[in-house]
Amino acid sequence: MSKAEWENNEEIQIFREYLRIPTVHPNIDYTDCVAFLKRQAASLDLPVDVVYPVNEENPVVIMKWVGTQPELPSIILNSHTDVVPVFPEKWSHDPFSADIDDEGRIYARGSQDMKCVGTQYLAAIRALKAKGYQPKRTFYLTFVPDEENGGFFGMREFIKGDYFKSLNVGLSLDEGSSTLDDSYYVYYAERTGWQIRFKISGQAGHGSILLPNTAGEKLNYIVGKMMGFRASQVQKLKDDPKLFFGDVTTVNLTVVTGGVQRNVVPPMLEVVFDLRIAIDVDLVAFEKQINDWCEEAGGGIEIIFEQQDEYVPPTKVDDSNPFWTAFENSLKELDVKYHTYVCPGNTDSRFLRSQGIPAFGFSPMKNTPILLHDHDEYLGADTYLEGIKVYTKILAAVGNV
Repeated sequence: MSKAEWENNEEIQIFREYLRIPTVHPNIDYTDCVAFLKRQAASLDLPVDVVYPVNEENPVVIMKWVGTQPELPSIILNSHTDVVPVFPEKWSHDPFSADIDDEGRIYARGSQDMKCVGTQYLAAIRALKAKGYQPKRTFYLTFVPDEENGGFFGMREFIKGDYFKSLNVGLSLDEGSSTLDDSYYVYYAERTGWQIRFKISGQAGHGSILLPNTAGEKLNYIVGKMMGFRASQVQKLKDDPKLFFGDVTTVNLTVVTGGVQRNVVPPMLEVVFDLRIAIDVDLVAFEKQINDWCEEAGGGIEIIFEQQDEYVPPTKVDDSNPFWTAFENSLKELDVKYHTYVCPGNTDSRFLRSQGIPAFGFSPMKNTPILLHDHDEYLGADTYLEGIKVYTKILAAVGNV
Protein backbone atom coordinates (compact mmCIF):
# COMPACT_ATOMS: atom_id res chain seq x y z
CA MET A 1 0.00 0.00 0.00
CA SER A 2 1.04 3.60 -0.57
CA LYS A 3 1.14 6.32 2.06
CA ALA A 4 -2.09 7.80 0.64
CA GLU A 5 -3.81 4.40 0.88
CA TRP A 6 -2.71 3.96 4.48
CA GLU A 7 -3.88 7.45 5.39
CA ASN A 8 -7.29 6.83 3.80
CA ASN A 9 -7.82 3.43 5.37
CA GLU A 10 -10.69 3.63 7.88
CA GLU A 11 -9.07 1.34 10.44
CA ILE A 12 -5.77 3.21 10.27
CA GLN A 13 -7.67 6.48 10.74
CA ILE A 14 -9.37 5.15 13.89
CA PHE A 15 -6.06 3.89 15.24
CA ARG A 16 -4.32 7.22 14.64
CA GLU A 17 -7.18 9.14 16.24
CA TYR A 18 -6.78 7.03 19.38
CA LEU A 19 -3.00 7.57 19.41
CA ARG A 20 -3.44 11.34 19.29
CA ILE A 21 -5.25 11.35 22.65
CA PRO A 22 -2.44 12.00 25.17
CA THR A 23 -3.37 9.64 27.99
CA VAL A 24 0.18 9.97 29.27
CA HIS A 25 1.47 9.72 32.82
CA PRO A 26 1.54 11.53 35.14
CA ASN A 27 -1.80 13.23 35.93
CA ILE A 28 -3.84 11.77 33.07
CA ASP A 29 -7.14 13.26 32.01
CA TYR A 30 -9.13 10.42 30.41
CA THR A 31 -12.07 12.60 29.32
CA ASP A 32 -11.26 12.64 25.60
CA CYS A 33 -10.32 8.97 25.69
CA VAL A 34 -13.68 7.96 27.17
CA ALA A 35 -15.50 10.09 24.61
CA PHE A 36 -13.54 8.42 21.79
CA LEU A 37 -14.36 4.94 23.08
CA LYS A 38 -18.03 5.78 23.43
CA ARG A 39 -18.07 6.87 19.78
CA GLN A 40 -16.46 3.60 18.76
CA ALA A 41 -19.02 1.61 20.73
CA ALA A 42 -21.82 3.52 19.03
CA SER A 43 -20.35 2.87 15.59
CA LEU A 44 -20.44 -0.87 16.34
CA ASP A 45 -23.86 -0.72 17.98
CA LEU A 46 -22.41 -2.02 21.24
CA PRO A 47 -23.75 -0.95 24.64
CA VAL A 48 -21.11 0.74 26.78
CA ASP A 49 -20.66 1.38 30.50
CA VAL A 50 -18.14 3.48 32.40
CA VAL A 51 -17.31 2.45 35.96
CA TYR A 52 -14.93 3.91 38.53
CA PRO A 53 -13.42 1.19 40.75
CA VAL A 54 -11.24 3.65 42.69
CA ASN A 55 -12.06 7.27 41.82
CA GLU A 56 -13.44 9.54 39.11
CA GLU A 57 -9.96 10.08 37.69
CA ASN A 58 -9.55 6.44 36.67
CA PRO A 59 -12.46 5.23 34.52
CA VAL A 60 -12.91 1.71 33.16
CA VAL A 61 -14.84 1.61 29.87
CA ILE A 62 -16.70 -1.63 29.08
CA MET A 63 -18.32 -2.50 25.75
CA LYS A 64 -20.56 -5.55 25.39
CA TRP A 65 -21.08 -7.84 22.40
CA VAL A 66 -23.84 -10.23 23.43
CA GLY A 67 -23.49 -13.87 22.43
CA THR A 68 -26.20 -16.28 21.37
CA GLN A 69 -25.60 -18.28 24.56
CA PRO A 70 -24.98 -15.52 27.13
CA GLU A 71 -25.23 -18.01 29.98
CA LEU A 72 -21.79 -19.34 28.99
CA PRO A 73 -18.74 -17.78 30.68
CA SER A 74 -17.77 -14.64 28.79
CA ILE A 75 -14.56 -13.48 27.16
CA ILE A 76 -12.77 -10.27 28.10
CA LEU A 77 -10.77 -8.40 25.48
CA ASN A 78 -8.65 -6.20 27.69
CA SER A 79 -6.41 -3.28 26.87
CA HIS A 80 -5.07 -0.35 28.86
CA THR A 81 -5.64 3.24 27.88
CA ASP A 82 -2.67 4.84 29.63
CA VAL A 83 0.82 5.27 28.19
CA VAL A 84 4.22 5.98 29.74
CA PRO A 85 5.88 9.42 29.75
CA VAL A 86 7.78 10.73 26.74
CA PHE A 87 10.90 12.79 26.18
CA PRO A 88 9.85 14.75 23.06
CA GLU A 89 13.39 15.92 22.30
CA LYS A 90 14.37 12.28 21.77
CA TRP A 91 11.69 11.69 19.15
CA SER A 92 11.96 12.34 15.42
CA HIS A 93 8.17 12.90 15.31
CA ASP A 94 5.78 14.45 17.79
CA PRO A 95 4.93 11.51 20.09
CA PHE A 96 1.19 12.28 19.91
CA SER A 97 0.93 13.24 16.25
CA ALA A 98 0.60 9.65 14.95
CA ASP A 99 2.64 10.72 11.90
CA ILE A 100 2.91 8.10 9.19
CA ASP A 101 6.00 8.05 6.98
CA ASP A 102 6.51 6.76 3.45
CA GLU A 103 7.34 3.29 4.80
CA GLY A 104 4.03 3.12 6.66
CA ARG A 105 5.53 3.52 10.12
CA ILE A 106 3.05 5.17 12.49
CA TYR A 107 4.96 7.06 15.18
CA ALA A 108 3.25 7.59 18.51
CA ARG A 109 3.46 6.72 22.16
CA GLY A 110 1.15 3.75 22.59
CA SER A 111 1.47 2.51 19.01
CA GLN A 112 2.91 -0.78 20.34
CA ASP A 113 2.00 -0.48 24.02
CA MET A 114 -0.89 -0.96 23.63
CA LYS A 115 -3.49 1.20 21.93
CA CYS A 116 -2.98 -0.88 18.80
CA VAL A 117 -4.56 -3.91 20.46
CA GLY A 118 -7.55 -1.92 21.74
CA THR A 119 -8.52 -0.70 18.29
CA GLN A 120 -7.65 -4.03 16.64
CA TYR A 121 -10.27 -5.66 18.85
CA LEU A 122 -12.79 -3.10 17.57
CA ALA A 123 -11.76 -3.65 13.97
CA ALA A 124 -12.01 -7.43 14.29
CA ILE A 125 -15.53 -7.15 15.70
CA ARG A 126 -16.45 -4.78 12.88
CA ALA A 127 -15.20 -7.35 10.35
CA LEU A 128 -17.03 -10.22 12.04
CA LYS A 129 -20.27 -8.28 12.25
CA ALA A 130 -19.99 -7.41 8.57
CA LYS A 131 -19.87 -11.15 7.83
CA GLY A 132 -22.97 -11.75 9.93
CA TYR A 133 -21.05 -13.65 12.60
CA GLN A 134 -22.35 -13.68 16.16
CA PRO A 135 -20.46 -15.55 18.87
CA LYS A 136 -21.93 -18.06 21.27
CA ARG A 137 -20.13 -16.38 24.16
CA THR A 138 -20.54 -12.75 25.13
CA PHE A 139 -17.49 -10.55 24.62
CA TYR A 140 -16.63 -7.66 26.92
CA LEU A 141 -14.10 -5.11 25.72
CA THR A 142 -12.50 -3.56 28.79
CA PHE A 143 -10.41 -0.40 28.45
CA VAL A 144 -8.66 0.12 31.77
CA PRO A 145 -6.46 2.88 33.26
CA ASP A 146 -3.25 2.83 35.27
CA GLU A 147 -1.68 -0.36 33.92
CA GLU A 148 1.64 1.41 33.41
CA ASN A 149 1.68 2.29 37.11
CA GLY A 150 0.96 -1.28 38.14
CA GLY A 151 -2.80 -1.44 37.62
CA PHE A 152 -3.53 -0.54 41.22
CA PHE A 153 -6.12 2.09 40.22
CA GLY A 154 -7.38 -0.01 37.34
CA MET A 155 -7.69 -3.74 36.87
CA ARG A 156 -6.59 -4.73 40.37
CA GLU A 157 -9.56 -2.96 41.94
CA PHE A 158 -11.94 -3.57 39.02
CA ILE A 159 -11.85 -7.35 39.55
CA LYS A 160 -12.87 -6.93 43.20
CA GLY A 161 -16.20 -5.26 42.44
CA ASP A 162 -19.68 -6.62 41.81
CA TYR A 163 -19.68 -5.30 38.25
CA PHE A 164 -16.76 -7.49 37.28
CA LYS A 165 -18.20 -10.50 39.07
CA SER A 166 -21.42 -10.10 37.09
CA LEU A 167 -19.47 -10.55 33.83
CA ASN A 168 -18.91 -14.27 34.54
CA VAL A 169 -15.53 -14.25 32.79
CA GLY A 170 -14.11 -17.49 31.38
CA LEU A 171 -11.16 -16.14 29.37
CA SER A 172 -9.16 -12.95 29.02
CA LEU A 173 -7.00 -11.73 26.16
CA ASP A 174 -4.52 -8.92 26.80
CA GLU A 175 -1.27 -7.47 25.55
CA GLY A 176 1.85 -9.30 24.49
CA SER A 177 4.83 -7.82 22.68
CA SER A 178 6.31 -7.39 19.24
CA THR A 179 8.80 -9.91 17.89
CA LEU A 180 11.93 -9.42 15.81
CA ASP A 181 11.29 -12.44 13.58
CA ASP A 182 8.34 -13.86 11.66
CA SER A 183 6.75 -15.60 14.65
CA TYR A 184 4.25 -14.48 17.27
CA TYR A 185 4.63 -14.76 21.04
CA VAL A 186 1.76 -15.96 23.21
CA TYR A 187 2.26 -15.34 26.93
CA TYR A 188 0.57 -17.79 29.30
CA ALA A 189 2.09 -16.70 32.61
CA GLU A 190 4.00 -13.91 34.29
CA ARG A 191 6.85 -13.79 36.72
CA THR A 192 6.22 -12.62 40.26
CA GLY A 193 7.03 -8.95 40.82
CA TRP A 194 8.90 -7.90 43.96
CA GLN A 195 10.35 -4.47 44.67
CA ILE A 196 12.49 -4.49 47.80
CA ARG A 197 13.88 -1.53 49.73
CA PHE A 198 16.76 -2.27 52.10
CA LYS A 199 17.08 0.35 54.86
CA ILE A 200 20.59 -0.23 56.11
CA SER A 201 21.63 1.18 59.49
CA GLY A 202 25.25 1.37 60.66
CA GLN A 203 27.82 3.09 62.81
CA ALA A 204 28.09 6.79 61.94
CA GLY A 205 31.03 9.10 62.50
CA HIS A 206 33.97 10.94 60.98
CA GLY A 207 35.02 10.01 57.48
CA SER A 208 38.69 9.70 58.56
CA ILE A 209 38.06 6.73 60.87
CA LEU A 210 37.74 3.05 59.91
CA LEU A 211 34.59 2.57 61.93
CA PRO A 212 33.19 -0.94 62.39
CA ASN A 213 29.78 -2.11 61.22
CA THR A 214 29.06 0.82 58.87
CA ALA A 215 26.06 1.09 56.61
CA GLY A 216 28.44 1.23 53.65
CA GLU A 217 29.96 -2.16 54.48
CA LYS A 218 26.53 -3.71 54.83
CA LEU A 219 25.36 -2.07 51.63
CA ASN A 220 28.37 -3.54 49.83
CA TYR A 221 27.52 -7.01 51.13
CA ILE A 222 23.85 -6.85 50.15
CA VAL A 223 24.59 -5.42 46.72
CA GLY A 224 27.22 -8.11 46.19
CA LYS A 225 24.81 -10.91 47.03
CA MET A 226 21.97 -9.52 44.93
CA MET A 227 24.18 -8.79 41.93
CA GLY A 228 25.83 -12.17 42.31
CA PHE A 229 22.43 -13.80 42.04
CA ARG A 230 21.74 -11.58 39.03
CA ALA A 231 24.93 -12.82 37.39
CA SER A 232 23.82 -16.42 37.92
CA GLN A 233 20.64 -15.70 35.97
CA VAL A 234 22.59 -14.06 33.14
CA GLN A 235 24.78 -17.16 32.99
CA LYS A 236 21.71 -19.40 32.99
CA LEU A 237 20.46 -17.67 29.86
CA LYS A 238 23.87 -18.00 28.21
CA ASP A 239 24.11 -21.69 29.04
CA ASP A 240 20.73 -22.62 27.55
CA PRO A 241 19.81 -20.85 24.29
CA LYS A 242 16.31 -22.35 24.49
CA LEU A 243 15.47 -20.23 27.53
CA PHE A 244 13.47 -17.01 27.16
CA PHE A 245 13.88 -13.90 29.32
CA GLY A 246 10.74 -14.85 31.20
CA ASP A 247 12.27 -18.19 32.25
CA VAL A 248 14.80 -16.63 34.64
CA THR A 249 14.67 -14.15 37.50
CA THR A 250 15.73 -10.60 36.73
CA VAL A 251 17.38 -8.51 39.45
CA ASN A 252 18.07 -4.83 38.89
CA LEU A 253 19.38 -2.19 41.27
CA THR A 254 17.15 0.83 40.67
CA VAL A 255 17.60 3.31 43.56
CA VAL A 256 20.44 4.20 45.96
CA THR A 257 20.02 6.97 48.53
CA GLY A 258 21.72 8.22 51.68
CA GLY A 259 24.52 10.30 53.08
CA VAL A 260 24.56 13.95 54.13
CA GLN A 261 28.14 15.15 53.60
CA ARG A 262 31.32 13.89 51.96
CA ASN A 263 33.29 13.52 55.21
CA VAL A 264 30.49 12.05 57.35
CA VAL A 265 29.90 8.31 57.57
CA PRO A 266 26.10 8.09 57.32
CA PRO A 267 23.91 6.28 59.83
CA MET A 268 21.59 5.06 57.08
CA LEU A 269 21.81 4.04 53.42
CA GLU A 270 18.99 2.70 51.28
CA VAL A 271 18.99 0.59 48.15
CA VAL A 272 16.06 -0.66 46.06
CA PHE A 273 15.98 -3.70 43.82
CA ASP A 274 13.38 -4.58 41.22
CA LEU A 275 12.90 -8.33 40.86
CA ARG A 276 10.78 -10.36 38.44
CA ILE A 277 10.90 -13.87 39.85
CA ALA A 278 10.69 -16.95 37.62
CA ILE A 279 7.63 -19.13 38.08
CA ASP A 280 9.71 -22.13 39.23
CA VAL A 281 11.29 -20.30 42.20
CA ASP A 282 10.22 -21.20 45.76
CA LEU A 283 9.18 -17.74 47.02
CA VAL A 284 9.28 -18.68 50.72
CA ALA A 285 12.81 -20.05 50.43
CA PHE A 286 13.92 -17.07 48.35
CA GLU A 287 12.63 -14.57 50.92
CA LYS A 288 14.43 -16.50 53.66
CA GLN A 289 17.65 -16.31 51.63
CA ILE A 290 17.34 -12.53 51.41
CA ASN A 291 16.77 -12.29 55.17
CA ASP A 292 19.79 -14.52 55.79
CA TRP A 293 21.95 -12.21 53.66
CA CYS A 294 20.86 -9.28 55.81
CA GLU A 295 21.92 -11.10 58.97
CA GLU A 296 25.22 -12.11 57.39
CA ALA A 297 25.82 -8.46 56.49
CA GLY A 298 25.76 -7.57 60.16
CA GLY A 299 22.09 -7.01 60.94
CA GLY A 300 20.42 -3.65 61.42
CA ILE A 301 18.77 -3.92 58.01
CA GLU A 302 15.06 -3.33 57.57
CA ILE A 303 13.46 -4.96 54.54
CA ILE A 304 10.46 -3.16 53.06
CA PHE A 305 8.53 -4.81 50.25
CA GLU A 306 7.20 -1.93 48.20
CA GLN A 307 5.69 -4.58 45.95
CA GLN A 308 5.37 -8.25 46.84
CA ASP A 309 3.06 -10.01 44.44
CA GLU A 310 1.99 -13.53 45.23
CA TYR A 311 2.62 -16.48 42.96
CA VAL A 312 -0.08 -16.83 40.32
CA PRO A 313 -0.45 -20.19 38.52
CA PRO A 314 0.07 -20.09 34.75
CA THR A 315 -2.70 -20.57 32.21
CA LYS A 316 -2.68 -24.04 30.71
CA VAL A 317 -1.54 -24.24 27.10
CA ASP A 318 -2.49 -27.83 26.38
CA ASP A 319 -5.53 -29.86 25.34
CA SER A 320 -7.05 -29.54 28.81
CA ASN A 321 -7.85 -25.90 28.02
CA PRO A 322 -10.44 -25.65 25.21
CA PHE A 323 -9.77 -21.92 24.85
CA TRP A 324 -6.13 -22.66 24.14
CA THR A 325 -7.09 -25.33 21.60
CA ALA A 326 -9.27 -22.81 19.76
CA PHE A 327 -6.61 -20.08 19.96
CA GLU A 328 -3.85 -22.39 18.76
CA ASN A 329 -5.94 -23.82 15.92
CA SER A 330 -6.60 -20.28 14.71
CA LEU A 331 -2.89 -19.61 14.41
CA LYS A 332 -2.33 -22.93 12.67
CA GLU A 333 -5.11 -22.21 10.17
CA LEU A 334 -3.45 -18.86 9.45
CA ASP A 335 -0.20 -20.79 8.89
CA VAL A 336 1.80 -18.51 11.19
CA LYS A 337 4.63 -19.40 13.53
CA TYR A 338 4.16 -18.91 17.26
CA HIS A 339 5.84 -19.65 20.59
CA THR A 340 4.39 -19.86 24.09
CA TYR A 341 6.39 -18.06 26.77
CA VAL A 342 6.30 -16.65 30.27
CA CYS A 343 5.90 -12.89 29.89
CA PRO A 344 9.07 -11.05 31.00
CA GLY A 345 7.11 -8.08 32.39
CA ASN A 346 3.90 -7.54 34.30
CA THR A 347 0.51 -6.90 32.70
CA ASP A 348 -3.07 -6.83 33.89
CA SER A 349 -3.33 -10.53 33.00
CA ARG A 350 -1.84 -11.39 36.38
CA PHE A 351 -4.92 -10.04 38.13
CA LEU A 352 -7.23 -12.17 35.99
CA ARG A 353 -5.11 -15.29 36.49
CA SER A 354 -5.15 -14.67 40.24
CA GLN A 355 -8.93 -15.17 40.04
CA GLY A 356 -8.49 -18.50 38.26
CA ILE A 357 -9.36 -16.99 34.86
CA PRO A 358 -7.27 -18.24 31.89
CA ALA A 359 -5.44 -15.35 30.22
CA PHE A 360 -3.31 -15.06 27.11
CA GLY A 361 -1.02 -12.14 26.34
CA PHE A 362 -0.89 -11.56 22.60
CA SER A 363 -0.01 -8.64 20.36
CA PRO A 364 0.21 -9.52 16.64
CA MET A 365 3.33 -7.51 15.78
CA LYS A 366 5.92 -9.72 14.10
CA ASN A 367 9.10 -8.54 12.35
CA THR A 368 8.86 -5.36 14.42
CA PRO A 369 11.50 -3.69 16.62
CA ILE A 370 10.59 -3.90 20.30
CA LEU A 371 9.93 -0.24 21.13
CA LEU A 372 7.66 -0.47 24.17
CA HIS A 373 8.50 2.55 26.39
CA ASP A 374 11.25 3.58 23.96
CA HIS A 375 11.76 6.80 21.99
CA ASP A 376 10.29 6.84 18.47
CA GLU A 377 7.85 4.06 19.25
CA TYR A 378 6.11 3.06 16.04
CA LEU A 379 4.07 0.32 14.41
CA GLY A 380 3.91 -0.43 10.71
CA ALA A 381 0.53 0.17 9.09
CA ASP A 382 0.62 -3.15 7.25
CA THR A 383 1.53 -4.94 10.48
CA TYR A 384 -1.41 -3.28 12.19
CA LEU A 385 -3.83 -4.32 9.43
CA GLU A 386 -2.48 -7.86 9.39
CA GLY A 387 -3.05 -8.01 13.15
CA ILE A 388 -6.73 -7.23 12.59
CA LYS A 389 -7.03 -10.29 10.36
CA VAL A 390 -5.33 -12.42 13.01
CA TYR A 391 -7.67 -11.18 15.75
CA THR A 392 -10.69 -11.70 13.49
CA LYS A 393 -9.75 -15.37 13.18
CA ILE A 394 -9.00 -15.77 16.89
CA LEU A 395 -12.16 -14.05 18.16
CA ALA A 396 -14.37 -16.14 15.88
CA ALA A 397 -12.78 -19.29 17.26
CA VAL A 398 -12.70 -18.56 21.00
CA GLY A 399 -16.17 -16.98 20.83
CA ASN A 400 -17.62 -20.33 19.81
CA VAL A 401 -15.84 -22.53 22.37
